[in-house]
Order: sequence, then structure tokens, then C-alpha cells
Amino acid sequence: MKNDHSNITAYGPHPSNAWQQQDGVISLARAAVQPNLLTLTSDQGALELDLAHSAMIVVDMQNDFCHPEGWFAQKGISTRITRRPVPRLRQLLPSWRHAGGRVIWLNWGIRADRMNLPPIVHFMGKRSAAGIGYGDHSPIDHGPAVVQGQWGAQNIAELPAEPEDIRVFKHRLSGFWDNELDAVLRGQGITTLLFAGINTDRCVFSTLQDAAFLGYDCILLRDACATPSPAYVSRAIRFLVAQCHGFVATAAALNTAIASHHQES
Repeated sequence: MKNDHSNITAYGPHPSNAWQQQDGVISLARAAVQPNLLTLTSDQGALELDLAHSAMIVVDMQNDFCHPEGWFAQKGISTRITRRPVPRLRQLLPSWRHAGGRVIWLNWGIRADRMNLPPIVHFMGKRSAAGIGYGDHSPIDHGPAVVQGQWGAQNIAELPAEPEDIRVFKHRLSGFWDNELDAVLRGQGITTLLFAGINTDRCVFSTLQDAAFLGYDCILLRDACATPSPAYVSRAIRFLVAQCHGFVATAAALNTAIASHHQES
């Protein structure tokens, strides 16, 4: 006798994390997920990832930080530096998605009224009475800086989000602080995180460090990250990640691993 699936109702954020209701019975059993294994060469040796439980977190590749008329550029910060991850990500993300990995865009996107930003965040974004801070309008006015829903919080045109990608906005250096990122990841059954974007020593590292504290597997893709800070700062971050928080690898190595994965599958 065939099972009738037409009257099944699912409840949950992802097929692997959902209840099912049928004929008056609510099943709390989660569906088994077929492993999708990939072997990646890292600075610390070979790593085996399960793509079914992995996501790439792309941090702050948005107009206000990477566009030549954005908030950073108008402050005098070189977009030549903040745009360094763009070619790597343009090459990597399509193959990563095709292999089964998920993409999470983690952008600054504050409240327009700034009510949940403490004084230290206000100060660091503005620095002086004449400065242009979070939520302020720059001389070339594309709207208030890094406000969710505004131009500055949107992805740069070269790195558009796909419909299956996940967007999460943050209002601290770490995407996990006072935010829904952890709940979204756990709801999707994600346990392994790969990190790319800007700035290596600020939002990327803060988010990676908190992820490690929360028990996620963390991999920093060092050639898909950038920062205007001195080079020794990035070297220190890579040392700390490898020493305390996870693994360091490259987008180039990941692309090679994905190519091998496609050949084997």
C-alpha cells in the first residue's frame, strides 16, 4: 500500500529540522541527512567537511564598505583593500553553492534610530563631532550609513545574493552578539562555518571567535579576507585562529577540493 504524503504538514526551519504531522500523529523525528563529504587541505593538514552541515559566512561585503562612494571610501579608507576578497568570492561562491554548501551574508545593518547601539559603538563609528557615524548621511548621500534596508547595507553589485542564500544583519563586530545568527544556524543544522570578507581583524575575527566559543567548527579562508590594518595584524589573527579557535585554509584550496568533489560524485 502506498503511503499518502499529500496530507503531511511540516513544521520547522529546514527539512532536516522539522516535525511532521499526518493523520493526527505529530512526529518529532528529524529526517536523516545524507552526508556530503569534501576533503580540504588547510594550513594544519587535511580536513573532511560535511557540506550538508556547512555554511560560508561572508562578512560585510556591502556598499558602505566596498563601493567607491560608500561610507568607508568617504572616510578615506581604501576600497582597493576592502575589495580584495571580491575576485576570490566571485570564483568560489558559485562552485560552493553547486557542491551543496550554503552561503550566509552577514552585513552591518543597524536600526535607523540607533537605540540599541551603546556609546562605545557610536564613538568608534564617529570619533568627533564633525565625523560621519553610524546612521549619519555622508557628503555623497546614499542614505544613512549601514542602516538595514538602505543602500549602504546592501551587497555590492559584484557579489549578489542568490535566492537560496541566507541574510543576517548585525549591529556589533560579532554577528552573534544580541542577534539571531546562532538561532538561524542551529535551525538549519549547520555545524561547520567557513569565514570570508572584511575586516579580517574586526568583524570576521570577532564573529569567528564567538562561533568557536559556541561550539561551531571554524575555518578562516585567509585569501578571501582583507583589512586595511597593518599586515602583522592579519598574521596575528591567523596565528590565533590556528592556535585557539579552528583552522586556516584558502579559497584556492577550497576551489580545488570542490573540483575534485565534483569529479568523484
